[in-house]
Amino acid sequence: MTAEHLPFREFLTPNQRPYLLAADEDANLVGMRLYGEGPFHREFKLAINIQKKTHFVIRSGDVIYNKLFAWKGTFGIVPPELDGMFVSDKFPTYSLDVEKVDPGYLRWYFRTPGVWEQAKALSTGSAAISKLTLNPPLFLSLTAPVPPLCEQRRIVAKIEQLASKIAEARKLRQIVGESAEPLLLSALDRIVVRAGSDFGVQPLGTLVEAERGISYGVVLTGAEFEGGVPTLRAGDIQRFRVLLGKVKRVDPTIEAKYARTRLRGRELLLRIRGGLGEIAVCPAEMHDGNVSREIAVIPLLPHVVPEFAMYAIAAPTSQDFLIRHLRGTSYIGINLQDVRRLAIPLPPLPEQRRIVAYLDDLQAKVDQLKTLQAQTAAELDALLPSILDRAFRGEL
Repeated sequence: MTAEHLPFREFLTPNQRPYLLAADEDANLVGMRLYGEGPFHREFKLAINIQKKTHFVIRSGDVIYNKLFAWKGTFGIVPPELDGMFVSDKFPTYSLDVEKVDPGYLRWYFRTPGVWEQAKALSTGSAAISKLTLNPPLFLSLTAPVPPLCEQRRIVAKIEQLASKIAEARKLRQIVGESAEPLLLSALDRIVVRAGSDFGVQPLGTLVEAERGISYGVVLTGAEFEGGVPTLRAGDIQRFRVLLGKVKRVDPTIEAKYARTRLRGRELLLRIRGGLGEIAVCPAEMHDGNVSREIAVIPLLPHVVPEFAMYAIAAPTSQDFLIRHLRGTSYIGINLQDVRRLAIPLPPLPEQRRIVAYLDDLQAKVDQLKTLQAQTAAELDALLPSILDRAFRGEL
């Protein structure tokens, strides 16, 4: 249905209510959210902190906007919970002729980019877009499609029905997303604990190459050194993966003092500072690289599958052990002696590989779910703007 476009002055009337705050009068102040999200209680301000005493009272049902950011959609209608609060002169208010325009209809219209673009075109001021101001006379020149009231109410009901379904879909997506990670960790812990029960456990320190042991890396990496030794830092170690995009290059003369932690590939890399407990297997690309002091290098013996030990250390039971033994005050970390004492189950190699294959598959499914969740979130975010666009073009 095609609707007549009316200027705001056809259904809005200025109604500002000046109010002079007493010297000892505190005030509840209101601000405006961007993109049509409307007014909100910004703060309760003590009288002693209010320099300018001239304010304006707002009432439930007022149409309100912020002159300075109208081009970013700072429009709305005052809800009952903000009735009687205060705004500055930057927030003009208007009475809405409800015989012409339904408040719900206008509230949804304020969330459409078309009216923001109108405001931007009519705003004046500095060349800097952040300084643009939409003054009240020009605000009333903005236009809106105004079908008959019965049609407006039908549109509002349809929008709210669809918005409710979108909100429900978002909630379900959140529930699924939040449950996937705990399920993975629960399965991981159950498998690791059972492996320990079935095959026994050994201290991690007994499962590493004796000549290298478990050590942390370069204490002071110095400035970036072009062509230097690639050296992993805490942020490069994420759960089950190593980020190679921004690896620091360290002066070879500095790195040479830390030959014990020089990487050969397939070691375990455990963050012991700067984000504790993250663990991954060293990729082949880091051969002859090194690590900083925030990372412990764990060179495993041949009868331990690195990915199996990785999952064992990532299990909540193991992480709880490490957290219980955190050391330090201003610089909290995990002591290497406690890392060496960490109990690791040791099933036969075929069983380790079977467990790794199962957990790899489970992790892949969780990653796929996260990717799907992100895609779904983007699709849900695009739904409401699309619905509003159709609604105010008369196509809903």
